[in-house]
Amino acid sequence: MSRHTLSVLVEDKPGVLARVASLFSRRGFNIESLAVGPTELPEISRITIVVNVEGLPLEQVTKQLNKLINVIKIVELDPDASVQREIMLVKVRSDTDTRSHILETAQLFRAKVVDVAPEAITIEATGKVDKLQALLKVLEPYGIKELVKSGMVAVGRGPRSISDRAIRSIDRTA
Repeated sequence: MSRHTLSVLVEDKPGVLARVASLFSRRGFNIESLAVGPTELPEISRITIVVNVEGLPLEQVTKQLNKLINVIKIVELDPDASVQREIMLVKVRSDTDTRSHILETAQLFRAKVVDVAPEAITIEATGKVDKLQALLKVLEPYGIKELVKSGMVAVGRGPRSISDRAIRSIDRTA
């Protein structure tokens, strides 16, 4: 099995996300990460999906996704040819003895402290999955009280944009 990151441009309509996700679940694929948000075009959203699956079954799902009426474009993003990031908020137990160590750790990982309370510190970190895992490993001995991740967001490197092609395809269908 190998990890694949798909960037899917879709029309911003109700039910599109459910139909896209259901194609993966019907095939028995577990979606490792799913992030959805608006693009620079108000009528288009981008769904970033990370799955761990063999190439051929993924190709079949991609073909089925292309058949969905609200799907505009699907691109598999190569990790070396794209910028991929997650955001993580982690709440760590802290007291007067451990606070300075936790703050130094956040600084080492270029993370931001976004909340300080008498018994906890909340840290915001952005980066690749391995960076976030390394930060968590260092913070675990202090006690993780709460953790949330955004899911992977990604965009291809360089000047090309899959949205450019999406605009042309929408203009043709109008």
